[in-house]
Amino acid sequence: MIVKSIYLENFRNYKAQEIKLEDNINVFYGNNAQGKTNILEALYFCAFGRSFRTHKDAELICFNNENAKIVVEFNKADRDKKIEIALSKRVKKQIKVNGIKINKNSELLGNMNLVIFSPDDIIILKESPASRRKFLDILISQLRPNYAHILSEYNKVLDNRNAMLKSQRLDGIEIWNEQLANFAEKIYEYRKEYIDKISQNIKKISPNLTNDKEMLTIQYKTQFNVKSEFIEHLNRNLRIDLMRGFTSVGIHRDDFELFVNERELNLYGSQGQHRTAILALKFAEMEIIKEEVGEKPILLLDDITSELDLERIGLIFDKISGYQVLITCTDANIVRNLEGLTKNTKLYKIVDGNLEA
Repeated sequence: MIVKSIYLENFRNYKAQEIKLEDNINVFYGNNAQGKTNILEALYFCAFGRSFRTHKDAELICFNNENAKIVVEFNKADRDKKIEIALSKRVKKQIKVNGIKINKNSELLGNMNLVIFSPDDIIILKESPASRRKFLDILISQLRPNYAHILSEYNKVLDNRNAMLKSQRLDGIEIWNEQLANFAEKIYEYRKEYIDKISQNIKKISPNLTNDKEMLTIQYKTQFNVKSEFIEHLNRNLRIDLMRGFTSVGIHRDDFELFVNERELNLYGSQGQHRTAILALKFAEMEIIKEEVGEKPILLLDDITSELDLERIGLIFDKISGYQVLITCTDANIVRNLEGLTKNTKLYKIVDGNLEA
């Protein structure tokens, strides 16, 4: 899978910019706040229909403009493809895949597969379960787009059940319980499948990242077992839910835990072990996508020097042979000095939304 070009029009601080990419390593460097990450954000938006930096599409449109546009041309399975997204402050975004308009984000997912490394990745492990669910949901959604649809339907039913709890009117709550359990069962099956795949991969990957000193394992934490028991669980917690005004049990509270040599990472892990663990998760994500799609995903490495030391940066570059990679950094010399990369690398200097190759 190779991205050939990206065109940005009134996107963030880019007025009109076409970027032709190399098949191997593309490094965007320059001072902070010049627009380097905006390029990765545009590519991510075309893969998932949303940004990894904001929930508001209007923030992506250049200041004093009403509209913005992103066009990405890429090759997948030896076929040329195009994704076009038109953003507006007045109307809903318009998405086209190969010239055909799509109406749901789930129809966009899976067209272009990518894995992103960013300074914020460390919060996947250190912050709330929502961060870990998001990591898992993004991985599954780009491989099984129907999963995103099921997850959306679950959340709609959850909202309706919560509204009923807040109103203290319970007529028909059994219907919402049944629907919630139906969607929860499907989500559970997807998540368990992919947690198992992550587990298999990180067991192979983690010894290589730690010179055989540490073994990383993962454990899925869920309140769901089988549908009938889940409905019973909802009924048992009904009084608590009424007091709180929301559904206190369900697949929306899922989590996973990581262990280093059988010790819980969040309780006993060092900062270095957290960083190694997130690399292992990301490498597992790369391997799972490659195995299921049959092609290597595009890799986005955003400001990796801010959170990772040279040793761990070197571990990343040991793994990226044959991948198309987009890197942002303030100092291009870090990439220049990594052995064997120079001849496969194209450098772009970014100054205030302008690109110099």
